Amino acid sequence: MYKVFVNEKKLLISKHPEELEKKLGYESFTTLEIALDLLENTSVNELNVYGENIDEIWQEFQKLFRIIEAAGGLVIKPEGEMLFIRRLGKWDLPKGKMEKGESREESAVREIEEETGLRDVELVQFINTTYHIYIERNGEKILKCTHWFEMNFNGEDTSKPQIEEGITEVAWKNVPQIEDEVFPSTFKNIKLIVKEYWALKAKL
Repeated sequence: MYKVFVNEKKLLISKHPEELEKKLGYESFTTLEIALDLLENTSVNELNVYGENIDEIWQEFQKLFRIIEAAGGLVIKPEGEMLFIRRLGKWDLPKGKMEKGESREESAVREIEEETGLRDVELVQFINTTYHIYIERNGEKILKCTHWFEMNFNGEDTSKPQIEEGITEVAWKNVPQIEDEVFPSTFKNIKLIVKEYWALKAKL
């Protein structure tokens, strides 16, 4: 199952039909074009494309875009607080585009160091990948795949925002603050990955 956000609207690609506002059975490449058109140009907020061969559907879907890979992290202090950045008035997690020759892990650590000023973060494990679509000024459609990692931090707090990247604040947030302050003012894929991390921890 793949969840892709299109202008904060959800496209769910799955094997079996899901109970969403609109459902389309996959027939061909055209089904995907119709799905995107509905999300981009109508009031439909969530849409499910389903079909038995989900890997084939995903491969076809990716052909509609130029793919950009990024990596980022959920950085956690021993007392459980999570590190967030504030950019363009919204709370976000530190992340950025992968550079040529970098592994996902190297990229995630570098981006956290650059965007937040923290040093010596310890990479723990991969959590998941989130997907969102945006359109470049030249009209090119981009599918951004962001690989998220859990990271621990237990050193001297040298965090400071990377102003030249438009980051205005770096802040540690506990669970109530995340729910009350971050979630009302963040992106759906950020909310998704934070909740996935909490679910992962609840299983331990």
